[in-house]
Amino acid sequence: MKIGYARVSTDEQNLALQRDALRDAGCERIFEDRGISGSAVIKPHYAEALRMARPGDELIVWRMDRLSRSLLTLITELQLLADRQLAFRSLTEQIETVTPAGKLFFHIIGAFARFERDVIRERTQAGLQASRRAGKKLGRPPVISPEQWEQALKLMQGPSPMTPAAVATLLGVSRQAVHKRLIKDRRAVPLDEHVPGIDESISV
Repeated sequence: MKIGYARVSTDEQNLALQRDALRDAGCERIFEDRGISGSAVIKPHYAEALRMARPGDELIVWRMDRLSRSLLTLITELQLLADRQLAFRSLTEQIETVTPAGKLFFHIIGAFARFERDVIRERTQAGLQASRRAGKKLGRPPVISPEQWEQALKLMQGPSPMTPAAVATLLGVSRQAVHKRLIKDRRAVPLDEHVPGIDESISV
């Protein structure tokens, strides 16, 4: 079965263009998220589409950014589809994972995503070393700045993610700070170990 997924960021935007393109592509079912940002961790109707899909089905979007606006998150989503034995196709970019050539393309994208993660890690390490050489005290602050959190998310997501504990050590913050931030944001990054004071009943 061909399953379509459409999304707009605001209620004022129109889904008609996406809907028509997905129907022309032969989609038998179309799931739509309205007023949902591309960076949102939870897309209710996208999750519903995944629950309905069966191995061998194909998920089709009008454009790549309808699924995700982040390369690392996109690679993660595509890996999830592959694990469920689902194919993927983007109509605008004419990119797919149905043919061997399409699968190869996404292997190449995955390699670049891992390269981006490694560059972020190396820059962070270089910055910490420079601070140490300058005589700055590198304590573990009780909170994580927005800039640190963006770096942390990139390092914990993607094809070869770092654990929250490893990221905490790299950024010079406590493991508790990383775990609490994950719970607060409810991001899809697993807690890698028990941390005192963290409510493990909360799913991230």
